[in-house]
Amino acid sequence: MINEIKGNSYSVFFDKQLSSLQDFLNNHNYSKIFILTDRNTGEYCLPVLKNALPALTDYDLIEIDPGEENKNIDFCIGIWKMLLDFGADRKSLMINLGGGVITDIGGFAASTFKRGIDFVQIPTTLLSQVDASVGGKTGIDMDGVKNIIGTFTQPKAVFINSVFLKTLDEKQLISGFAEMIKHGLIYSAGYYEQLQSSRPEDMDDRLIYQSVEIKNDVVTKDPTEQDLRKILNFGHTIGHAIESYSLANDSFPLLHGEAIAVGMICEAYLSHRLQELSLNELNEITQYILDIFPFYSFGETIYDDLIAYMLNDKKNIDGKIGFALLKQIGLCTFDNYIEKERIFESLDYYRSLN
Repeated sequence: MINEIKGNSYSVFFDKQLSSLQDFLNNHNYSKIFILTDRNTGEYCLPVLKNALPALTDYDLIEIDPGEENKNIDFCIGIWKMLLDFGADRKSLMINLGGGVITDIGGFAASTFKRGIDFVQIPTTLLSQVDASVGGKTGIDMDGVKNIIGTFTQPKAVFINSVFLKTLDEKQLISGFAEMIKHGLIYSAGYYEQLQSSRPEDMDDRLIYQSVEIKNDVVTKDPTEQDLRKILNFGHTIGHAIESYSLANDSFPLLHGEAIAVGMICEAYLSHRLQELSLNELNEITQYILDIFPFYSFGETIYDDLIAYMLNDKKNIDGKIGFALLKQIGLCTFDNYIEKERIFESLDYYRSLN
């Protein structure tokens, strides 16, 4: 059975057979097809795609190193050079097969090569299925700042197959679960309640579908992040700073969702202090997240580094650090600009939980 969620200009197909991708290729006359993977998805996920689409034989493979640290201009230049070497033209198609790094950098490379070629997303991690592949944001990192270079360019389609999740370890599943929690917190108290009775390792298609529905509803109403779409940044102002710091300083950096979990606790605290989030809801959110995600230990000595990362965040205006904050579970506000002393207070709150 194929389920479909329609956005403004493309559809998200939930299809365990990937027959919808074959139909898409049959209905488009692409001059060349390119598949972008990293080494891990090339080994574990490309065979799944080839088995599902035996007729897909005429393509060129572009493979990059895995990891957020490689989502940069140097690797993007490498992709552009490979497209040139393989003779890509403006009627070519890029199939991005991988997690958030692949869908982000692949979308950006495609959206800028020869002023834009078509691309589709086949997300293979829970994180990319519920977040990175949906919404038309493409991007690369620069100088430790996440997604600071990018475009709003919609894919031609997104194809989600939960079979790919069997290639993930528990740590990766937990990372993706953070974005699902966020979707409930900002938009649907009912969905948040459903998540509380499930675990990342027991993920089912229904919960993934609902998470994508929530994100699609938000981005369809505000595709270029002028207002409502900003609520998707809940947990990400502090979370991205934590992630960037960890990438630069830790031997085993935090995964995206692990950093966003820290950010959601801190920003829930700010929501309680500065919006209308009740103390009971703050305590409930805090305990729920701590039950799932590992605690990240840090000291006051990194506060200024974190602020420096936040000041480079693309959500800021006139040097003011912007936040999305909760009024209550299921209802989120945006364009909240907060001074660093309050941010330090939220970091103190998180550290007190250890």
